[in-house]
Amino acid sequence: MSRRTSRPRPAAAPRITPAAPCPCGLPATYGDCCGRFHSGGAAAPTCEALMRSRYAAFVVQDAAYLLRTWHPGTRPPGVDFDPAMRWTGLEILDTTEGSAFHTTGTVTFRAHYTDDGRPDSLHEQSRFARHEGTWVYATAVFVE
Repeated sequence: MSRRTSRPRPAAAPRITPAAPCPCGLPATYGDCCGRFHSGGAAAPTCEALMRSRYAAFVVQDAAYLLRTWHPGTRPPGVDFDPAMRWTGLEILDTTEGSAFHTTGTVTFRAHYTDDGRPDSLHEQSRFARHEGTWVYATAVFVE
């Protein structure tokens, strides 16, 4: 009799319901916060709101939203999610411009995650621009 061994499969992306706390860290439910952007019910009004909603999209693995909110000049053909990675928290460190009165803006943040259970973080300054009237992610510079 042969014996099969297999590696344990990483857990699926967390199931976030509309009534769950929003993964972006704001004190609102997912449905009232980033979920309404993901569903297309509203557009993020500021760069910070877009940054938070994109982080939440990584948490819930919403590739369509990430691609839809990526500038067409820098958008990749697809988004691959690492099954061993889990996003665990977002800190907004700084914002410049990015309001209803601007055409560009930046958000500096630290996104915490675990990779195969090991904690780490990503420190980045993301640049945003208006494209066809809505905010989109353009480029990023890694900090540190």
